Parts: sequence; structure tokens; C-alpha cells
Amino acid sequence: MSDASHAPSSAAITLPPIAVLGERRTIARDVSLQGVGLHLGRPCRLVFRPAARHAGVHFRRLDVADAPVVPASVRVAVEAERRTQLGTGDGALHTVEHVLAAVGALGIDDLEIAMDAPEPPIMDGSAAPFLHALLEAGVVGNGGLPDWLVLRQSLRVVDGESVYEAEPSLGFELDVRIAFPHPLIGEQVGTYHVTPETFARELAAARTFGFVHEVEALRSRGLIQGASVENAIVLDETGLRSGPLRWADEFVRHKALDCVGDLVLSGARVRARITAHRPSHRGTVAFVRELVRTAVRESAVYSVEDIMKVLPHRYPFLLVDRILEIEEGKRIVGLKNVTINEPFFQGHFPGHPIMPGVLIVEAMAQVGGMLLMRTIEDPGSKVVYFMSLDNIKFRRPVKPGDQIRFELEVLQLRGSICKMRGVGYVDGEVVAQADMAAMIRDR
Repeated sequence: MSDASHAPSSAAITLPPIAVLGERRTIARDVSLQGVGLHLGRPCRLVFRPAARHAGVHFRRLDVADAPVVPASVRVAVEAERRTQLGTGDGALHTVEHVLAAVGALGIDDLEIAMDAPEPPIMDGSAAPFLHALLEAGVVGNGGLPDWLVLRQSLRVVDGESVYEAEPSLGFELDVRIAFPHPLIGEQVGTYHVTPETFARELAAARTFGFVHEVEALRSRGLIQGASVENAIVLDETGLRSGPLRWADEFVRHKALDCVGDLVLSGARVRARITAHRPSHRGTVAFVRELVRTAVRESAVYSVEDIMKVLPHRYPFLLVDRILEIEEGKRIVGLKNVTINEPFFQGHFPGHPIMPGVLIVEAMAQVGGMLLMRTIEDPGSKVVYFMSLDNIKFRRPVKPGDQIRFELEVLQLRGSICKMRGVGYVDGEVVAQADMAAMIRDR
């Protein structure tokens, strides 16, 4: 076990590629950090530990009798001022959002977070030290399928001044809007497609912030006992009391970071586009409760984020949503969810929308391309070109609301050339089939 170093002074963090595709994630070994908590001001040593498959993300209080385990779950979240709190009484955990932001951004599904105090160290006020510690420990596959929360319908939650709106999405997108009557803040808006790479580059190093005029009142209520200009952005009426900003809009970036952390309490990776107006910890927890109640929990061998690491296609031409099954070199099963929001329905045909047959075949080919690209050590340097299509048949129309299940089997594989046979099903009924040949080439 090693002790991770403090966060770097630079804002953006370069993240090495995380090559664990389609399976649950944990870390390879123990790694620890130590410091004082933001609100309670008590010293804490935190240890990230690998966890068994399907153990989920959970905390362990080493300073409490019998070292109780507290799950990182909205089920045990309670209302608290200026922080996210899990549990009550002596075994409660306070201000866990920055730790969980790093965990969630890296897509870690199974992890133990052991602490010898009720609050994690605040470090520099951002999630960067925790992100570095987890990367130092090494993110590795843990077997099994990750759980996803997939939003199928719009969702709106209002909690005081905090308003959350969510729409279905293939990935995790976050649109955050804040407003503070301060010359360095004002109204700020940030939009982020949250992946490990974008979180490391755009959000991880954004620090928590507070105002001098609030200090006395907060400390009288037992809060910010460990706060200082070294671990927070401190503002007076006109400017900064602490060091320089890492970004001009560091404030909205930190609010987005907090949202990423609080969403880990859903117990799954999230697939939705979420707009948060003036988010608060209390409001985000209320939103997560409704999200868990409304969204569909699914498992996938490859998520759309994983698919985009392998295939070069992007919206509006990425036509694969999930890969469900892979039998190396032999067979693959993938899904395409067809919605009325598909851009091709604007002209095919208005008033009677039908998915073009050529795009059904293209989606089938992309599923087959995933099988081929799995055999390549560096898929980013290669591309799949389809050489021929034969015996194409369309059995019934595909309409908005349908989910196409593509099943492809390898007929012949010689070197870089592969012949496959594919069939597409909707509700168990064949909608299309084709034989195809493809070749792997350098980009």
C-alpha cells in the first residue's frame, strides 16, 4: 500500500487510457491519502481498497466499533447542510462528494473506502487528489457486467431553488447553471460530456468555494472547521482571499464535480442528459432518488462509451447502443434503440416514420465491426471497411420505439478479412438479414 501525493498545481489532468471495456471495475491495490476534513476539521486517513465483484462502492468506518460498512447509496443519504451525508449518529459519513466524484468519473463499480474518521480529508478542495490516488492504484477489470441506469423518459425535480431536468441520452451529459451575486462569479454555465478523460481534463481539479461573510455563521454551527485558503477558493466582497483561480469558471466546474459525486449514490453508472439549475447537495440527492425510481437498471457488455473507444463513428452515424454478448472470433450480439428523435425520421417519412433499410444494414455492420476491432491491439489506429453485402432481405418495417437485436456469426476469418452473417430481430421477429465481408485496414 502506498500514500498518494497531493493534487498538482495545474488545472487540467492528463489521464492515461482506461482499457477496461465492458466489465465491472475495481482497483489493483490499496492506496491511501490523509489530511483534515473540511467541516468537522478532524484528521483522517483514507484508504482505497479493491472490492469483490458486485460488492459495490462502500465506506468502512475504522474508528467505530466493529468497523461498520456504509454503502454509497441514496438509501442511506440524509439531509445535511453544505455537504452530502450518509447515515446518522456516530457512524455517519460527511462530505463524501469529492471522493465519490473521482470514483464515479472512473467508472469504478466495486470499491471499499476505509476511513479512521467521519469525514474524508478535504485535500486541496477538489477531486484531483482522489483521482490521482485511484489511478496510482490502477483501475482494473473485476469481471461481470456493470449496472447502468438508463433514462427512458423525461424527468424534472424541483427542490427549493434547485431545478433538475433529465432527458434520455446514450451517454452521461451534464449541463450545470449557477448564479451568485459576486463579480467573479455572476451567472456561469458549463456543459460536459462526462467520461474519465473529460472529467480529468475539465472538472477534477475544480475546488470548492466559500465567502468570507459566511464564515462566522457557518463555524458557529460546527461547519467549515477545517477550511482554509489552502483547501478552498475564498472570496470577499470584491475578489479573492485565496490564490488564483484554475479556470475563470472554476465555480460552475466545481458544482458539476459535486453532481458527478452525488450521482454515484444511484448505485450504477448513469446514462442521461441532466441539466442542473443552481444545484445543491440536498437537491441532487432528491433528484437521484427520483432517478433511481424512474430509470431502468440494465447491464451491458459494452456501453456506448466503450463502443466509441473502438469504433470511429459519432452522432448521427453511430448506430450501436450496446453490445450484449461476445464469443471471441465467433459471434456477437448488439442492440440499436430506435427513437423518434433519430435525424433520418425528419425525411423518411414524415407522418409515417420508417427506419431506412440501408441504415439497418449499417447498424448491423457496426456490430460486426465491434467483433473485428476486438482482435486488434490498438483499435484507434485501424478502421473496418466493408467489402461486400449479399443476400440482403428486409422482412418488416422498423419504426420508432423498436429495439433491434443484431446477432452476427463469423462464417470465415482469414487474416484481416472476415465474412459474417447477420440477422436483426424486433420482439423476436426477423426484420432484416445479410451476409457481409469486411477488411481491417490502417486509418
